[in-house]
Formats: sequence, C-alpha cells, structure tokens
Amino acid sequence: MAALVVDVVLVLVFAAVGRRSHGEADAVAGLAHTAWPFLAGLAAGWLLAVLLGRRQGRSPLAVVPAGLVVWAGTLVGGHLLRLVSGQGSAWSFAVVSAVVLAVFLLGWRALRTPLARVLRSTRASGHGPRGQD
Repeated sequence: MAALVVDVVLVLVFAAVGRRSHGEADAVAGLAHTAWPFLAGLAAGWLLAVLLGRRQGRSPLAVVPAGLVVWAGTLVGGHLLRLVSGQGSAWSFAVVSAVVLAVFLLGWRALRTPLARVLRSTRASGHGPRGQD
C-alpha cells in the first residue's frame, strides 16, 4: 500500500511541476484536472501489475515486469484519457512524460533494494544512525 502512495505522490509531483513550468494558475483544481488522467492510468497499471504478479508469483514492487506495467499504464492510459477528455497530447509532451514518469516510477523501484541492503548492513555493523560512532 505504501508503494501505491509513493506512486500517487510522484504522479502528482509530475503534474504539479508540469503546470508550474507552464505558468498555469488555479493550483488545486488545475492540478486535479492535469493529474486525473495519469492517476487513472496509474490505477489501471497497478491493477494489471498486481494481477500479473499474483499469477506469476512476483512482487508489484519489482522493476520488471511490475514497474514497467505500472509505468506503461500510467503513460499510455494518461495520454489516452487526455485525448478522450479533450485535453490533448502533443508528441513532445508524450516524450517528456515518458522520461519523467520512467525516472519517477521505475527509479525508486530500482533504488529500493540496494538502499535497503546498505541500510541493513550499516545497522548491523553498528555504524550509522543507531550506531556507537
């Protein structure tokens, strides 16, 4: 559940940064208007990733295949819903959103395991925040 919250926050950050970079006003309602297609795509991607994960015995937190499914669902679903709802979707925006959403949605998944290992080994060796340095 925490992973889904992280993804939602990252999609909201993506939408907020995009709105700010274009100088768009109406903060809360505007953010909701910009973010909802990508949040709906995220939900679809998560649903598919969880269903595939259960079937294959894999975690929805893994980069492959779950992270890729979540990313693709967010990206494709978001742009399709923008088109259907009349918001439009330029090629340049599709490319930028593909890169940013990949960094956001795949990046934390890729860093999750190595960071957890470092934190565990630091705590086990007595160094770090709880250590006796």
